Amino acid sequence: MKDPLHSFTGTVKEEIISKPFEDARVKALLAAFFKANGRYFISNRETRLELKSEYAKIAKYLYMQIKRLYGLDPRFAYTQTSRFGKKTTYHVIIESDIDRLLDDLNLSFTGTFTLRDFLRNDDQIAGYLSGVFLATGSVNHPESSNYHLEMASPDPSFIGEVSKILVRYKKVKFEPKITMRRQQHVIYIKKSDQIADFLIMIGATDATLEYENIRVSRDFANSDNRWQICETANMEKTIKAAAGHIEAIKFLDGLVGIDKLPNEKMTLLARLRLEDESASLIELAERMSATLGKPVSKSNVNHVFRAIKQLAERYQPK
Repeated sequence: MKDPLHSFTGTVKEEIISKPFEDARVKALLAAFFKANGRYFISNRETRLELKSEYAKIAKYLYMQIKRLYGLDPRFAYTQTSRFGKKTTYHVIIESDIDRLLDDLNLSFTGTFTLRDFLRNDDQIAGYLSGVFLATGSVNHPESSNYHLEMASPDPSFIGEVSKILVRYKKVKFEPKITMRRQQHVIYIKKSDQIADFLIMIGATDATLEYENIRVSRDFANSDNRWQICETANMEKTIKAAAGHIEAIKFLDGLVGIDKLPNEKMTLLARLRLEDESASLIELAERMSATLGKPVSKSNVNHVFRAIKQLAERYQPK
């Protein structure tokens, strides 16, 4: 039975269940997991509580914590389906002392299924949210082009409750959003820095370091690409402008000669442009300043070029 803990989501979940949290936080985690995907069966012959997960390690973690905290001996099982590829689901089944367990976790499967107020601090809130993430959460790998973390449930009241609990967390100001997708109510976070904060909150510190390292490298590469694009665009703009300058200068040179342009700056700039067709405005300004012995700015150069172009347009045939 191969455990699918190989994705970035799996890496995060595996780290959560490896941490030695305080019992109060573990109970909050269990409460969330029970509420997110617990099933309560009542019949004439039996009463049982069942949890399930696609991750064997998560199922084992739930089994061990329930046994440790409550002295129960759950049954461990798995089922396989072959639809759309072979898929294994792991089950933790509790068949005794269920009421004591639910009462301690402030949960009820009869009537309105709501969580009572037993999350007294940020640590328990973090535990509860880590339980929701273990049960229903996913997070895109930071190398993807889309930063996205989400948790989902068919129960809108549960997702609304998760949103309120997330906002209650005092150390970070989260801004979750809720949407509907394929009969699932989804709470999600898109901002990369808030995703990193969420991962730290639920205990996935090592995964967060990996996430941040990849994110920073990726963002740096994107910034470098954007810089190169801007540089290319600026170069193309410079080349196009220079071609216009040269066309106007050559026209005037053939018409009256460069030496007979209206002023010294126009004559000097025309010569400098013909000497170096790829020079930028800043470079031309520096050369003019050195030749004239007085400062010439980039805007001055641009103004002189504009005057040269207007002069050429005045004499060019319409």
